[in-house]
Amino acid sequence: MRAAAGALALLALSACHPKPSNVPKEARAISAEAVTLTAADGVKLAGVYTGTDKPKALILLFHQAGSGKDEYATIAPRLATWGYSSLRIDQRAGGDLFGGNETVKTLGKSADYLAAKQDLEAALAWAGDKKLPVILWGSSYSASLVFLLAAEHPGQVKAVMAFSPGEYFDDKTLVARAAARVKAPVFATSAQDGHEIDAAHDILAAVPGEKAQFVPKQGGVHGSSTLLRAKNKDGAEPAWAAVIAFLQKVAP
Repeated sequence: MRAAAGALALLALSACHPKPSNVPKEARAISAEAVTLTAADGVKLAGVYTGTDKPKALILLFHQAGSGKDEYATIAPRLATWGYSSLRIDQRAGGDLFGGNETVKTLGKSADYLAAKQDLEAALAWAGDKKLPVILWGSSYSASLVFLLAAEHPGQVKAVMAFSPGEYFDDKTLVARAAARVKAPVFATSAQDGHEIDAAHDILAAVPGEKAQFVPKQGGVHGSSTLLRAKNKDGAEPAWAAVIAFLQKVAP
């Protein structure tokens, strides 16, 4: 299976041309604003909106298990320098991995993964007022939830980015079935781990349209943490190059 994953990655990288410079050509003003969202069941979700000049798209950043919105504390500003505004939220399935999760703290405990889907729904509804192309970005369990969200809201999603997606739910075909209904371009990557690479490949294989899998040749860690130099010293920059190349392709 890993050989197939490698073949998919080669095709993806050829299409994406991941060769951006480390610094954008133009400087942009960046702002940060605390926001509070309300999920369908009334749960309040703490978030941060990172804005930038003349945004090309709005990226909804969803964290991994045991984590919170500050998984993206350094990722969001870097995305903004390239022209991508973002919203990051504290989902109800999370924890203190990156400094705390206000939603989990308020509820008193972390919920199960699928329960957090309504938190992602709230973020997508909030994004509608911004009148920008919306890109869904998930990490670990939320990298799987974004496929469900994209499948259910095809007209609202410009692209999907999944960092370490897998069949994390009781129904072990749920994510692949959703992926088969996703019409937007999809990017996926994972840790430098055979099981994770295969999991991402199998989900991507179900996507009927444009897709790109970045398989790290060095470094590579679970979820969006793969973009953090502190977590992935040797592999963060190659992963960033692939990410920016995909973004510039789907939302130039």
